[in-house]
Amino acid sequence: MVILRKVKLAPAWAPLPLLAALLMGAAPISGCGAQIDRHGHVFIDVDLDQIQPGMSKEEVKTVLGSPDTKSTIGGDAFYYISTTTKTIAFLKPREIDRQVVAVYFDGTETVRKVAHYGMKDGIVVDYYSGETPARGKDVSLLEQIFGNIANRSMFKDAGGGSGPAGIPGI
Repeated sequence: MVILRKVKLAPAWAPLPLLAALLMGAAPISGCGAQIDRHGHVFIDVDLDQIQPGMSKEEVKTVLGSPDTKSTIGGDAFYYISTTTKTIAFLKPREIDRQVVAVYFDGTETVRKVAHYGMKDGIVVDYYSGETPARGKDVSLLEQIFGNIANRSMFKDAGGGSGPAGIPGI
């Protein structure tokens, strides 16, 4: 013999508070996702393939646009630079990709060579973060405060018959 019981179903709106709580908890976590930023020149392979030896500077500018920087030492060159950084939440941005396209020119201002450089080609420069020493002697805070008192002319013996240690009125 099978006994059937009546089961009372929950109303349709019952899971809504649970769903709202899940969404409220997921919103702050989704803000911690990585942000990708691209700076500099946008490289398009079709444009880069057009740059060939023998082209003039103006032709290069027509294809790639104005260079991000130009060489001034050791010959003429245009540099087109692109950097991609990744930032996670409040952390310091980290460089994840760097591309530099260098277009070298010869003495007749025509393209001699096109070179592609990436992060593996970069050189890490360690800057000296120390301070340059100043002239003079280093004095402590107390020496600075009391040194000025000792150097005052009113406390020095001017030979005018003042009291002990040259202090007037004693």
